Amino acid sequence: MQYQITGKQIDIGEALQSHVRDGIGEMVGKYAGRPTDANVIFSKSGHEFVCEVVIHLSTGLTVQARAHDHEIYATFEKCQEKMDKQLRRYKRRLKDHHRDRPVEVSDASSYILASSADHDDAEPETLQPMIIAEMEAKIPSLSVGEAVMQMELAGAPVLVFRNEMGGDGLNIVYRREDGNIGWIDPK
Repeated sequence: MQYQITGKQIDIGEALQSHVRDGIGEMVGKYAGRPTDANVIFSKSGHEFVCEVVIHLSTGLTVQARAHDHEIYATFEKCQEKMDKQLRRYKRRLKDHHRDRPVEVSDASSYILASSADHDDAEPETLQPMIIAEMEAKIPSLSVGEAVMQMELAGAPVLVFRNEMGGDGLNIVYRREDGNIGWIDPK
């Protein structure tokens, strides 16, 4: 597994890097088995340290967590606990996930648009939104259950996917305000 452990405007010592490698390796080995890479970023927000961890699994799933604390090691431990809980919750499905087939993905473009709050109260010249950034995105072909699992593991509020059980259209699963999961399946 490849590790990328970095600090934003803070120095990350070799002892912390070793601690992170050991912790992630042990945790992912218990549940997923075949991780491909882990990206760990430490930063400082005010008087607290922030740790963001993203792990890509060979099944195409992504596990993500974020935590903060006054101590840098405690920050990583909290982040690791969150990821451990997510992986434990989905352990059985992760072990069986895509055993017979790889995840198919479609290429797409993702755009970040300027919000209307960024502009004056003046009338806009055009109704076309201003594009701030353009990125590559991947749209996986998953079952609805797998899409919900991926959304939960990534900590995302919404996931766009192609439903492998039928149809060529895009489907969406999202977290509703009442805590339930919503699923949009266009006909």
